[in-house]
This record gives sequence, C-alpha cells and structure tokens, in this order.
Amino acid sequence: MRFLTLLAGCTMLTALPAFSATPLNDLSLATPRFGTWGIDLKGMDTAVKPGDNFFDYVNGTADRTMVIPADKTSNGVNEVLEDLSEARSKAIVEDLAAHTSLSGDDRKIADLYNSMMDEKTVEARDAAPLAPALADIRAITTKSQMAAYMGKTSGAFGSAIFGAYIAADAKNPRINVLNLGQSGLGLPDRDYYLTPAYADKLKGYEAYVASLLRMTGYPDAAAHAKAIVAFETEIAKVSWTRAERRDPIKTYNPMTLAAVAKMAPGFDWNAYFKAAGVSGAKKAVVGENTAFPRIAKVFADTPLDTIKAWEAYHVIDQAAPYLSKRFVDTQWQFKSHDLRGAEEQRPRWKRAVGMVEDSLGEALGRDYVALYFPPESKAKMQEIVGYFRDALKARIQNLTWMSDATKQKALEKLAKMNAKIGYPDKWRDYSKLEVVASDLYGNADRASRFEWNRELAKLDKPVDPLEWDMTPQTVNAYYDPSKNEIVLPAAELQAPFFDPNADDGVNYGGIGASTIGHEITHGFDDEGRHYDGDGKLAEWWTDEDSKRFDAEASKYAKQFDAFEPLPGLHIKGDQTLGENIADLGGILIALDAYHLSQHGKTPPVIDGFDGDQRLLISYAQSWQGKVRDDTLKMRLVADVHSPYDFRVIGPMRNVDAWYTEFKVQPGDKYYLKPEDRVRIW
Repeated sequence: MRFLTLLAGCTMLTALPAFSATPLNDLSLATPRFGTWGIDLKGMDTAVKPGDNFFDYVNGTADRTMVIPADKTSNGVNEVLEDLSEARSKAIVEDLAAHTSLSGDDRKIADLYNSMMDEKTVEARDAAPLAPALADIRAITTKSQMAAYMGKTSGAFGSAIFGAYIAADAKNPRINVLNLGQSGLGLPDRDYYLTPAYADKLKGYEAYVASLLRMTGYPDAAAHAKAIVAFETEIAKVSWTRAERRDPIKTYNPMTLAAVAKMAPGFDWNAYFKAAGVSGAKKAVVGENTAFPRIAKVFADTPLDTIKAWEAYHVIDQAAPYLSKRFVDTQWQFKSHDLRGAEEQRPRWKRAVGMVEDSLGEALGRDYVALYFPPESKAKMQEIVGYFRDALKARIQNLTWMSDATKQKALEKLAKMNAKIGYPDKWRDYSKLEVVASDLYGNADRASRFEWNRELAKLDKPVDPLEWDMTPQTVNAYYDPSKNEIVLPAAELQAPFFDPNADDGVNYGGIGASTIGHEITHGFDDEGRHYDGDGKLAEWWTDEDSKRFDAEASKYAKQFDAFEPLPGLHIKGDQTLGENIADLGGILIALDAYHLSQHGKTPPVIDGFDGDQRLLISYAQSWQGKVRDDTLKMRLVADVHSPYDFRVIGPMRNVDAWYTEFKVQPGDKYYLKPEDRVRIW
C-alpha cells in the first residue's frame, strides 16, 4: 500500500480550491492546481544541495512553514487530499441528513450520521449501553466460556488473543478460507511493551486502562490494570515481530481445526470456533504458528479474573467513541494526545463522517464518484498504467542478474496483472445492515456484526474478483498479491498526485512513481515476488535468482537500518523492505514509462528543469509532509513504511538518473558509489 493507515485530513500551506457542493471536474480547470506546471516551486529550498538532502531541496521551505493543525498528528500533501475528500463526503452526508423522505442506503447514511451527531441522547445514556456486555463478562466462570466470548468478539466489541479473518487461500487463491493470527495487544506494537524507549507510553497505558475500568465501576481498577498490562506483556514476549510477519512463506501454515487445537493446547479452540461462527471451516491457515502454543500457554497460566478484566477493558475501549463525552475524552487523551501528540479533539462532524465511511463506505462512494470522478480521469489513468506495464516489461527483459527462465515467469505475471481504477464495477449490498437514528452504540455494534457476517458468508466460497478493499473516496492505493491486481481509488487520483493540466513529468513522478509504479512493484517486492501470475503462493524463481534478489534486498535493508529519524530510533530495514523496494521500483519504472509516453520527443525545459528533473521533483513533492514526534515514534515500530523524508532520500540515492540530473558528487551526504547502489527492478 501507499500508506499503512488512513491519516486524518488536514490543511497545509499550499491550499486547494475551496470546496463547494457542486461537482468538481478537474479537467475543467484551465491551469494546474500547483504552480504553473504542477510543482509548488515556492516550497523548494534550492540552497540545499540535492545530494545532501533531496527531500529538503524539494520540500524544505514548505516544511519549515507548514503547521500541523491541533487536532492532527501529521500534515502534508497527502493530507490535503484527505481534507478535500472528507469535505466532499461531509457535503454529501449532511445533504442527506437534512432530508426526511429518504430510503435505502441514503436513509442509512443519514441516520448513521445523525446518531453520531445526537450528543444529547448519547450523553443521557452515558455508560448504560455497555451494561449487557459487561454483565456477560462478569458471568463467565470458566476459561472455556472465556474462549467462547473471545470468539464472539469477531463481530462485536471486545478482543481475543487470536484473530480470525476470511481471506483468499494463498495457495488456492480462488477460494476464501479461514485465517488465524496472533492478537491480544492493546498498544500499537510489541515494542511498546518490551523496549525501554517506550516505557513512558506503557506506564501511561496502565493508567488509561485503570481509568476506563474505574469509569464503569469495575472493582479494583488499578490492580486489574496492572495485571492486564502484565498479561499483554507476556503475550508480546512470545509474539512474532512485524518483520517476521511479513514473510508469506513462514506465515502460510494450513491445517485442520483439530490440528490447531492440538498445536496450541490450553485454549478451548472448539468453543472459540463455534462462537465465532467458523466451526464448519474446512481448514485454517495459521500465521505465526510458533507463537500460537506460547500465547495459549500465557492464557492458560493467567488467572481468569485477570482475563475477564482484560476483556472488559477492551470492550470499553472499543466502544468509547460511541459513548458519552467522558469516555471519548479519556480515550482521546491517551490514544491521540499521549501516544500520537495531537493537541485537540477532532470535531464531532469529522468523527461522524468517519463512522459513515467505516460502516457504509461504498454507499457513500457511489455519490462521491458521480460528483467528483469524471470519465476522462479514468481514461487518462488507463493510458498511464499501460505505459508503466510496457516500461516494466522492458526492464525485466533487460535485467542482467536474472535468468531467462525466471524472466519468462515474471513477464507472465506482469501480463496477468489487473488494474482497478476509480471505483468498483459492483457496489456492496448494505440491505441487511440495520441503522437507527437514535442509537449510536447499537449502530456501531450492528455494523460490526454486519461486517463479520458478510465475511462469514465468504468462508470456503469462491473469491469475488470484483470486490474492493478500499472505498473510492479513500486517499490510498494497494496491491493484492492473491488477485495480482493494483487498486487505485478515485480520491488518490487528484493533484498533486494526478493533475490532467499538469506537465507530463509531474504526473509520471506523482501518481506514476509514488502510486502506479509503487503498487506494480509490490508484485515483485520481497513478499509479492513469492506469488505467481495467478495469485498463487508458488516458487517460480530459480534458486540462483532468489539468492541474487535476496542479496540486493538485504543490502537495501541495511541502508535503511542506518537511518535515524529520531535520536536513538532507527528505521527497521527488514520491516519496511517491501515498501522501500516499491518506492525504488516506482521511480525507475516511472522514468522509463515517461520516456515511452513522449514517443521519442525531448520534453522542453521549464523554469530551468528538464523532464526527468521535473519527474524526480514531483516524486519528492508527493511525500511533502511533517509528523509529530510521538506519531513518528509509533510509526517506526508499527508501520511498514519509512518516514516521509526517507521515502525520498532512501530510494533516490539508488537511482542513477538522480546523480546525473542533479549533479550529485562524491562528498555529498547521500552519495553512493555505483557499485553500492541497489539493483533490483
């Protein structure tokens, strides 16, 4: 994916046109959104040598003057589009919410939004909606009953020490199967429990757990909070690292449900499977298999009273956004302020729009696309994607380190790679989702159950090739290895990433390098390369080619290991390797695709920059942004993406054209000798 998570929208120095409720067709604009040809030249700092810090050379002035809004944890070019998408969604939702004569999905959107905005009713109910769930937890008397309750949380508030989900079978990608993975932690990553650098966050977490328990009258809140953190710490100790979990070979462990129970005794798997609704599954694919028996032992060794308190805490925590202000504020104080550095609570309307996005995303997406994604944009994107296919095809054919046998398989995979652009061909059916305008908590609960039941309906059934995992109004993109497809939502396809009125070099560096080329390369990164053209987890490489790939990938990971975004905290090269490879491949493919698109013509020099320079500057501008230190601290352990500046610096120093175009010389901070540059795709 281009990003790990959907970041909250915010404003930046270079503003987009003011939002209006009328349709906006980007092709109707006479000039590019940014500058005169697609780049914000005023945001550059040309006093910085490109070889010393290309990110600052392109974005230095913009970043110095950029302000992160009080209710945000980051700001930048990406957030500009998220603000725009959020504002457009708000206009659609509020227009529906103001009408009484609605039906179908429109009625549900309006009622869901209104239920979140109805603060008076929510305040009056306070903690009352939690009472049934907390009573059920208090009534638990055995570990088997606890395992069953954990199974129920697959479609309800609460948590489990193992997570269940339905996804394509990696070795039979046309069929959906049950997948099981490690779970049980309340903090963003195991490092928060085990690394001294996060000790203050762990201490704050214990206080937060105690606060939520105390607010619902749970007995001995402080003592239980201490025990809960100790319980999660033991789970963290035996859990796999994020880097280990990226290995598609090691995380593919198919077995019967009976075999799962035998492998991880001490946890009543039958009770868990039955309550989750998956007891009839033909098999399960277990992810972190060596962690399972250890986590089950932690469960078996922990007093039931502690696990009940742990479950109660997670129910309260997950329900908090849909309860009274005291719950909302308590959660915001820890999760947004203490963990991420936000200074103010997000306005309620933003949280309400976000709830609609989460629960009725494609219903809202239909209206969004009709208003804001013109057919011309889709046609232009299809054309650009075609040039990227041709460019990567030529690069594969010309690789000097890969054998002909592996090249042939790689070319077959590329030829079969699908591209979904803008919006789904088939919209999601929400007819079974019940929404009540006066019942916020109930709506959230029913939406969770609806989604889980929708997933259960797929179990052991054929994969739907038309299904999307993102809504059209999402500013993001992804590659799905089991479907061998890239997916480019409509909201991602806007300036500064894509602007029909901008210079071609800008588009090929923005939407081209940072999104299209990036996602295509994911099919051939250290994870994606293990899947063939049909999306099947299969070894199609020769042993020697695999060794050559791994050697270059390892060299690349070590380059990122050396980067230190915060004092004492380095980027994890193995954890971020797939995204870093995709960034490098995206730039290289974009340069070739851009040249192909010019059909032999030499692009003009504009404002002193030739075509390739404009492309590389555009790529760097697409990562313009800044992040609060606490959020950056979190991302360094919980995100598979490198920080914004190193998504520019890291790959660029391995691109030969960068040295030529910007006269990067030995002695410059980020200069690499030709033999030290990574050569993959």
